[in-house]
Amino acid sequence: MALDRIALAPAASAAEPVYRRSRTLRIAGYAACVLAVLLVGTPVYWTVIAAFKTTREIYAPDPSWFPRQPTIQNFIDAWTAAPFGRYYLNSIITTLIGSGLEVWFALSSAYALAFVRFPRRDLIFLLLLAALMVPEEITIIPNYLTIARLRWIDTYQGIIVPGASIAFGTFLLRQYFLTLPQEVIDAAKVDGAGHLRTMLSVVAPLAMPAVATMALLSIVAKWNEFLWPLIVTSTREMRTLPIGVSWLLDQEGTTNWGVVMAGTLFVVIPMVLIFLWAQRFVVDGIATGAVKG
Repeated sequence: MALDRIALAPAASAAEPVYRRSRTLRIAGYAACVLAVLLVGTPVYWTVIAAFKTTREIYAPDPSWFPRQPTIQNFIDAWTAAPFGRYYLNSIITTLIGSGLEVWFALSSAYALAFVRFPRRDLIFLLLLAALMVPEEITIIPNYLTIARLRWIDTYQGIIVPGASIAFGTFLLRQYFLTLPQEVIDAAKVDGAGHLRTMLSVVAPLAMPAVATMALLSIVAKWNEFLWPLIVTSTREMRTLPIGVSWLLDQEGTTNWGVVMAGTLFVVIPMVLIFLWAQRFVVDGIATGAVKG
């Protein structure tokens, strides 16, 4: 028994530094999470409380972390200061149609790159990766000239078509498709399913986490898009929500920030609700799609 205790003593002493190191790393991880929440959450919290504050309280020299006299007048003023009903309609139309087209093109092109054999397939995939490195701002002038020649300025198709497909969606879905079992695809072919039937009835259901992730990212990006709708539209009736918020800013420097923050919440709240509902797909889709190249 004495010999056993002597033998176990060095093992216990060696395990103790490992446990301390693990606990230190865990504490450091929690501290990093708290810091990230503070950095991201503080501006969001300030936006929310400012929407319920009066103008005098917002400009007070001693800012408060809670509204002293909560009011909803800012939301009423924001809604009536600009045609937010029309802005909501425009944003819903451009977001749903644009995201739907983007998901469809990403799904079909990713399926072709993953499961269909054709000449220069790898070269096309390399060109797709190269497209990911092109800044969006570079394409604004060519897209605008094209839309102008088609006489699509100040139209829904002018807002939607240039962003109907992006390289990132195809890349994300292709990476996920490569993780699917090939036996299932072969079984569908044996049963006589064509490429379209296989894609819609077999591949898409199996890759639903990645498809939902791509759809969510697309919806958020198109809902918050500001620059392109601003350039391609010329009337207030065709503006979208992010542009509508900019109308609430007073160019003479006397901006009512409570009204601006209330308008900002009109834009943010729908996306927050959608993200809370679909967040599990985002984590699963991105994590699995990064496993295999």
